[in-house]
Amino acid sequence: MKKFLVIAALAICSFANAQKGTILVAGNIGYTSEKSEYQFSEEKTSTFTFSPKVGYQFNNNWTVGGEISASSSDVDVVGSNRKDNNFRIGAFVRYSVPLSQTFSVFADMGAGFQSEKNKIYANNGKSYVKYKGDGTYIGVTPALFINMKKGFGLNFNIGGLGYETLSFDNNGEDYSKFFFNFGQTFNIGVSKNF
Repeated sequence: MKKFLVIAALAICSFANAQKGTILVAGNIGYTSEKSEYQFSEEKTSTFTFSPKVGYQFNNNWTVGGEISASSSDVDVVGSNRKDNNFRIGAFVRYSVPLSQTFSVFADMGAGFQSEKNKIYANNGKSYVKYKGDGTYIGVTPALFINMKKGFGLNFNIGGLGYETLSFDNNGEDYSKFFFNFGQTFNIGVSKNF
């Protein structure tokens, strides 16, 4: 009887979690709003982000695939307005470990290319300056997966570790950024294995 219960538990656990040979479809949609007040002015920033990914699970724990991300930001400062558009395309590798029928933990490592376009409007929108930059990114994001029903579930993460570069044209700035933002962000996404 004990053997039967153990085999049944393992079968249910393997069915509830993603299996070898399945396709993973996942994504995040995000919106942030930030307001900074200074002595004589204030700055408001609104950002919308859409980040889908598709992968193939070639092993019970490993998935490999492609990811894209597009974000748009509006920054309003007294006397000027700035619009930023960022686009990323790359690949990711995911390693996941099932904890139970309902919960799994995983880590995504993504890397690829990114492009950013900025327009700074002045004189109440009568004139503007454009900047365009290209670069690369790499990052690792650990997360928790909650299986809601038949491989469809929610992903939760609280930050990650990464490095990115951008080099702007027309004698613009070149920058590189290393970030370690565990506990500083909170993201919710959805995923489904087919």
